Amino acid sequence: MKVGRLNPPQWIIIIFSVLIMAGTFLLMLPVSTTEGISFIDALFTATSAMTVTGLVVVDTGSAFTLFGQIVILALIQLGGIGIMTFAVLIYIAVGKKIGLKQRLLIKQALNQPTIGGVVRLAKKLFLFSIVMELIAVVFLSIKWVPEMGWFNGIYASVFHAISAFNNAGFSIWSNSLSDYVVSPVVNIVITFLFIVGGVGFTVVFDMWKTKEFKKLMLQTKLMIVGTLGLNIISFLVLLLLEYNNADTIGALSNFGKVQAAYFQAVTPRTAGFNTIDIASMEESSIFFTILLMFIGGGSTSTAGGIKLTTALVIFLAAYFFFRERQHVTVMERNISQHIIMKALALTVGSTMVVMMTVFILNLTEDAPFLMILFEGVSAFGTVGLSLGLTGNLTLIGKITIILTMLIGKLGPLTFAFAFAKQRPDPIKYPDEEILTG
Repeated sequence: MKVGRLNPPQWIIIIFSVLIMAGTFLLMLPVSTTEGISFIDALFTATSAMTVTGLVVVDTGSAFTLFGQIVILALIQLGGIGIMTFAVLIYIAVGKKIGLKQRLLIKQALNQPTIGGVVRLAKKLFLFSIVMELIAVVFLSIKWVPEMGWFNGIYASVFHAISAFNNAGFSIWSNSLSDYVVSPVVNIVITFLFIVGGVGFTVVFDMWKTKEFKKLMLQTKLMIVGTLGLNIISFLVLLLLEYNNADTIGALSNFGKVQAAYFQAVTPRTAGFNTIDIASMEESSIFFTILLMFIGGGSTSTAGGIKLTTALVIFLAAYFFFRERQHVTVMERNISQHIIMKALALTVGSTMVVMMTVFILNLTEDAPFLMILFEGVSAFGTVGLSLGLTGNLTLIGKITIILTMLIGKLGPLTFAFAFAKQRPDPIKYPDEEILTG
């Protein structure tokens, strides 16, 4: 494989891997930790931060010093906003021209259909991200500065604002945000950040530019309707399932139950924070959370999973097939066969990755199957929620989760396109029916 002949997916994988290794060695420095850290744990933490997952094998607040936590924040920002976004800013700062090869990389990294406008999108993405995080810091500081003092309060606000907007789920507290389960400020600000960060930047910019719903792109319309619908359904399901569970929300007031159920309904796609003990939830709630983690957020966002639009396309394709319709039509627009095939390939590829991860963990970890399934889907969806397995993973288990987080962040199709030879169909052969179902 010659460097000059690398395609965009291969470049993205290499750049991500190099930055993860750089983060690993920085976290292994004596100045980064309070009592030292092994290579595999540093690698796990760097990968989790760079892929904005949030799974941790050591406690972030106690195991890492201020310097180590800043390294983690830098990796989260790089992985969330996107390495190519920062590359664009560096190119502009030094006065270099962004050529076709760089634009192709940006297109791949931001999951855009064409290279047109990708540089402008990258600049807008960076500015929007910084503004959103700064606004969140102000609101969180109003809550935390009086409680912790100026430095600790502002630092906690900065850390959690960056982590939330990038859907990372890292927290400097071992119980995540459980101490603020009934805090309206924390619940509203944190969830607003990871919902906005998770719907997709093209959706946000389209909504900003286009004021009428009818004139929005189909992508934007589907994300708005899908996000609202799924969040409402998730909230109602978890509120009903956990209403009488004294170990989660059962002991809270009615308003507290609403806050806790809402937070836990929206966090699996794919923020990773929690305000209740995940392991204490009903098994039905845990399984429902697994489904939400697998779906994930929106394309061109900081979220993971197969993406909500992918799930919607698969559902719509099945729905119209059952109705014996030849075309998939939604909101007066046809969805092309290419998009349907891509959604199908992504879903199948993602399912295979999760199945392989769960299969390996079943062999290496001494844990119930539901806990292993939850861990595997959480890693692939770059969610960061755990039932308690992460800290007890074996060496092989840690390596498996590291690879799963990387594949989940970059996407199975990126790895497929990186290593498979792309060959157009040489000949159009005649069609023939085969029996299915």
